[in-house]
Amino acid sequence: MRSGKLTKERLLDETTKLVQTKGFGATSLNELLAVAGIKKGSLYYHFTDKDHLGLAVLERAKTRFLESLDELLFTSTPTISIHKFLDFVLDRHRKKGFTGGCLFGNTALEMSDADNRYAVCVSDLFQEWITRIEAVILSGQQAGEFRSDIPAADLAQVFVSTIEGGIMMSRLKKEEGPLKTCLETLMTFLRAEQRQTSNSSQ
Repeated sequence: MRSGKLTKERLLDETTKLVQTKGFGATSLNELLAVAGIKKGSLYYHFTDKDHLGLAVLERAKTRFLESLDELLFTSTPTISIHKFLDFVLDRHRKKGFTGGCLFGNTALEMSDADNRYAVCVSDLFQEWITRIEAVILSGQQAGEFRSDIPAADLAQVFVSTIEGGIMMSRLKKEEGPLKTCLETLMTFLRAEQRQTSNSSQ
């Protein structure tokens, strides 16, 4: 990888780490330069200003997350795919010690009222996420694996919202309990009608 590309990637990496815990507003340019080990001229060579850098961080994280989603959600049966994704979420935050939370959720809370560009980027990400989950849930409903008394689109909305809430609560407590409970309950909720029908037929 060429030197300029390495510098840009290092800056994106370090910015991601900082804003994950401090937020965009509280992270200064001087702080970014210090942790990345570069001079201001190098930053402005790649990014016109701090917001340009911040949006680039979000776009890169969005691309990577959606790629991971596609790998996890569309390679097996609906139930296994959902299980794989939920395991991925818990493992990812467990490795981080439940610090930092979700970059997209954090940004939605911090920047959605302050800068529409951030709001649009995060909103697009959540919609893409929900759409992918909806497709898997719909497939599971058609296969008889998931409850069908609630539309797949509504279940997908609840699914993503519950995960975001669980991430936030585990970040507050610095323990996996809240997130793990949310993830386990989601699977129970998705299969609730199927289990009830099975029990009533016995």
